[in-house]
Amino acid sequence: MSLLMIILVIIAVVLLLWLINSYIPMERPVKIILDVAVVIILLFWIFKVCGFYNYLMNMKM
Repeated sequence: MSLLMIILVIIAVVLLLWLINSYIPMERPVKIILDVAVVIILLFWIFKVCGFYNYLMNMKM
């Protein structure tokens, strides 16, 4: 996957999250949980796309 596609996906996810936070009425704790969950999922996706996920899973301690 090219760097441009990764950046476009990140922009789309951030825009979608902003739209949800702006236009769907939710209590503050629910918004925080949603934001944290989306960021964690996005980080895992970026790690997987860049190849760090397999490296981290195969690491022995």
